[in-house]
Order: sequence, then structure tokens, then C-alpha cells
Amino acid sequence: MPAAWDPDGIGVLQLPSGRLVRGRGLRRPLPAGPLPEFALYLLGRQPPRVDWEARWLRWPDFRLPADRAATAEALREAWSRAATQRVELACGGGRGRTGTALACLAVLDGVPAHEAVAYVRTHYAANAVETPWQRTFVRRFDGQP
Repeated sequence: MPAAWDPDGIGVLQLPSGRLVRGRGLRRPLPAGPLPEFALYLLGRQPPRVDWEARWLRWPDFRLPADRAATAEALREAWSRAATQRVELACGGGRGRTGTALACLAVLDGVPAHEAVAYVRTHYAANAVETPWQRTFVRRFDGQP
């Protein structure tokens, strides 16, 4: 089994199940240490190629994902892979879209949807999930397509 993220590493969120997922802002340098094995990039345009398996979701800054069914499926995949792989979720700044996606992973991991934003703000970044519509998206997220 490959090495997991360092629980104390930059941007690493530990979900209640023990799964570790790294959130990141792509405008910042790649943190030192192991590389992701799978990444989910939440951007308005297609990201540059990387040396690991990655998936892109069209998700404009300060908005919601363009395809909600594809987003639910991609988040389920990221959550599932996080049990055995180093998974990274990233947007430009690493707070709004990334925080929203991490909160949705927390819902998949058993955190009640109405508590997921607070969970991510406590365990990842105090300013995660930036807009009211992103908070509503998390509250309504059930992981179904």
C-alpha cells in the first residue's frame, strides 16, 4: 500500500473515517513530499497536464459546478480512492471550490450535511466554502447523481 498523506501536512484534511485528503490552491507551489496519486481539479478551464491521474470538473470561480451529476460521481470516486490512495482536490485559491468539495467528501464520510461546512472550516481552513450558494450546495449534497 502506498504511503498516505502526512496528517499534519499542508492542506491535509482528515475525515472522520480516517481517510486523508489534501486540498490545495493551484496558484501556490506544489508542496514538498509525496505526489498525489489521483487529483480532482475544480476549475473554469481545463488544467495543465500532471504526472498523476487527474480528473477535471468545470467549476468557475465563486460559482457552482457546471454538471452536478458529474460532480457527485467525481466526488464519490475521490472519496472511495482516498481509502487507499493520496487524493488531492484543488482549485485556484484552495478555499471556495476546494472547501466546498471537501465538505461534500465529509458528507460522504458521514458528517451531517448541515455540519459539513463547519467541519471543513475547523479542520482545513477557517475561510473555506466562500459563498452562500456554495454553503447551500453542501447542505443539499447527498452524493447521488
